[in-house]
Amino acid sequence: MLVARSVALFAVAALFEIGGAWLVWQGLREHRGWIWIGAGVIALGLYGVVATFQSDDNFGRILAAYGGVFVAGSIAWGMVADGYRPDRYDVTGALICLAGMAVIMYAPRSH
Repeated sequence: MLVARSVALFAVAALFEIGGAWLVWQGLREHRGWIWIGAGVIALGLYGVVATFQSDDNFGRILAAYGGVFVAGSIAWGMVADGYRPDRYDVTGALICLAGMAVIMYAPRSH
C-alpha cells in the first residue's frame, strides 16, 4: 500500500506543480492576468507541501524521483491542456524517466 500512496502523492504533486507553472505561463505569456499568476504561485507552493507527505525521509531522493513524474506529467498536461501531440521520442523519453523514477524510489534497499 505504501507504493500506491506514494504514486498518488506524486500524481497530486505533479498536478500542483505542472498546473501551477501552466497558470503562471497563461497569466504572463497569454496575458490572462495576475489572478492566473497568483493561482499558479499558490499551486506551486502546494506542490512543495504535498512532497513532504512522501514516506521516504530523503529530500534528494524524493525530488529526483519526482523528476521522472514531472517529465511524463508535463507531456500529458500538454496533450490535454494545449493539444500537444508527442512523437515516439517524447513517449520513449517519458517512459525512460518513469522507469528511472521507479528504480530511484522503489528499489529494495537495506537500511
